[in-house]
Amino acid sequence: KGVFARFAPWWIMLPLSLLRAGKDNPMLVELKNGETYNGILVNCDIWMNLSLRDVVCTSRDGDKFWKIPECYIRGNNIKYLRVPDEVIDKVVEEPVKKERNDRFQGRGRGRGGPGGGGRG
Repeated sequence: KGVFARFAPWWIMLPLSLLRAGKDNPMLVELKNGETYNGILVNCDIWMNLSLRDVVCTSRDGDKFWKIPECYIRGNNIKYLRVPDEVIDKVVEEPVKKERNDRFQGRGRGRGGPGGGGRG
């Protein structure tokens, strides 16, 4: 598991690390309702909420366009994101968090589960 996390291919990288690397870069965001937003990523948070500037919004039919100075997109409405290849190249992988604290492993505390300690 640890070796795999260090050498994970680009298509397995975490979306948040990709978004953090994409700040101040252009990106296309398609929403679940079919609208698309092309703009410069200003900020993102852990729920994938995005702030974009210099945005061109396209209707789901593709026949209407709006130019807006800035917009906020809630993460649960996002269908997919398209980012430039340069952003993928500069992604810094986040360290994989351990599932358990190693200092308690194998001491026989608690009831069963990993680390032992159950009856019998």
